[in-house]
Amino acid sequence: QLRLVESGGGLVQPGGSLRLSCAVSGRTLDYLSIAWFRQAPGKEREGVSCISSSGSTNYVDSVKGRFTISRDRAKNTVYLEMNSLKPEDTALYYCAAHRLLLLRSCVPTAADFGSWGQGTQVTVSS
Repeated sequence: QLRLVESGGGLVQPGGSLRLSCAVSGRTLDYLSIAWFRQAPGKEREGVSCISSSGSTNYVDSVKGRFTISRDRAKNTVYLEMNSLKPEDTALYYCAAHRLLLLRSCVPTAADFGSWGQGTQVTVSS
């Protein structure tokens, strides 16, 4: 059974940086496509970025050029490097695994992801 555990959230000033980690157990990243989602209070969950099992990446427009998704297959961990953070990036960030294996590409659409972590809070504030 898949297990995903996020870490790395915290409080950061506008313009600052954070790196989120998603440690995956139960199957190797060679088979899995992993996405990051976020949900701010009173707002719908939003897909942020996805990395497919083949290594292809995808970003929502609001984070392009600021966020970078990557993976370390030896550690079976996916990262989200977040730079130039803005107050509107404040949210609970989740990682999730796609329901299908061995994808060449992926899009962070919540309904396609079946295994979720518990989330890590990111707060951008001065």
